[in-house]
Amino acid sequence: MFSTETFTVGAWVSLADPAVAEMVAPDAEFVMLDTEHAPNSTATIANQIRAIESADGDAVPLARALDNDTGAIKRLLDVGAQGVMVPMVESAAEAREAVEATRYPPAGSRGVAGTRASAYGRDLGEYVATANEEITLIVQIETQAGLDSVDEIAAVEGVDALFVGPADLSANLGVFGQFESDAFRDAVETVLAAGDATETPVGTLATSPEGIDRYCEWGFDYLIAGTDAGHIQRGVRAMGERARENAE
Repeated sequence: MFSTETFTVGAWVSLADPAVAEMVAPDAEFVMLDTEHAPNSTATIANQIRAIESADGDAVPLARALDNDTGAIKRLLDVGAQGVMVPMVESAAEAREAVEATRYPPAGSRGVAGTRASAYGRDLGEYVATANEEITLIVQIETQAGLDSVDEIAAVEGVDALFVGPADLSANLGVFGQFESDAFRDAVETVLAAGDATETPVGTLATSPEGIDRYCEWGFDYLIAGTDAGHIQRGVRAMGERARENAE
């Protein structure tokens, strides 16, 4: 899914209506559906994944789990997410727990059932045989503890990508929203260096055009270019301001 050789751009979807996921999918290489900070249930995630799959293009449906919990991760994979993002990973042990949750035995502890991911059991044998290799696992580095262990986290077999959570990481460092600060930039460089050392792609979320410019310049391997709520608010604001200016 992600590579240190090819830059990848995705979209972030928090709003539960599957029409939102369907609208953004054609212009994204992947769509990250959120269950950590969004009121999405397993059922709404399933419908969003259906919308992504039905849209033009080849966007890959991914989902962020509520936390590093086997059950939360299992449900997202069972409804058809092709990968999961796990928030607040702070140690290699926690990273290994996330890996285990995404893998069928004997490599992990994921339960086997005929769910949507396997065409409700029609393709269960094939799915179980291939899922361990095809599921993408992204772990978020969002705290000082995560930074302190990032070299070991990146080296865990089965961790496919790292993700800098800019809001939480900057808040944890005492510089919330100060993305140009030395403290935040140094933290990002630490994560990027860990990714380089293990050939693990590193990505983040940009919520503004300036953020896109900044993070591309800093050398991230993949980027989520804005959020659905942010796009709506920015678009409404810009169009309203233009209308008022023209009316003067």
